[in-house]
Amino acid sequence: MDCKREKEPDAECEKITAVLLKSRTGEFDLESILFLKLRGLGVHELGCIGECVNLERLDLSLNNVTNLGPLASLRLLSVLNLSANRISNIEPLRSCENLQNLNLAGNIISSTESLHCLLSLKKLENIRLRDNTYNYSNPVCRSASYRAVVLEMFPNIKVLDGERVVGRGSELYQLCKDIDETIKAGSYKNGQLIERPDCKPWVEEGYWEIKRSNNAIIEEAYKQFNDVLHECRLLNNRATHVISQTERSMSLKKQPKQYAI
Repeated sequence: MDCKREKEPDAECEKITAVLLKSRTGEFDLESILFLKLRGLGVHELGCIGECVNLERLDLSLNNVTNLGPLASLRLLSVLNLSANRISNIEPLRSCENLQNLNLAGNIISSTESLHCLLSLKKLENIRLRDNTYNYSNPVCRSASYRAVVLEMFPNIKVLDGERVVGRGSELYQLCKDIDETIKAGSYKNGQLIERPDCKPWVEEGYWEIKRSNNAIIEEAYKQFNDVLHECRLLNNRATHVISQTERSMSLKKQPKQYAI
């Protein structure tokens, strides 16, 4: 795992307590907490977090968590961020039956066998074990077959490591990726960039221009559309003018009054 642990400005808290949870959320009852962000607090022990039984979204990233035992009681949890911790065993997550989005990037998960406990989570559709943006990873990601094995284990997931693998947009993503790799492979020869002075446009000139139709109905629709578009632009200009005037008047009201002596 390669990552820098940037602490939040809040004071460090090694163990999660009821006082901490109530102060962070403003709730008097732990069962009332639905969303919780405990990022970068230096947390080692999850303490009483399991008492937040109605928790739906939890961010524990950038801490020093090793034991996930208290999370086993969070059956309503749907989004869980555990990135940049010291986790090697995720067995307690087996009980989080509503989990949909799981971020484990930047931990010490060493093998795909460690992920078997997630197979029973039927709603899981987004798994992250590697995050190139923050240089987070796991030892398991070093294997050349890692991606193929994980996709075979979880045939229903839609996103792996931030890349859409099925569903809307996946084909376009893969196509762009293939095109990019092909261009890179064909742009260099013996380590040198190949110059191509004879490059030509992909399509003929004027290909992208809108061709007008002789159909009267289409012409009328085209005219009405342009009229509506013109009215929208006028309304936008008026709104912009009114907003600027309002902001100017409000700024004048906020200025302290000056008296001449």
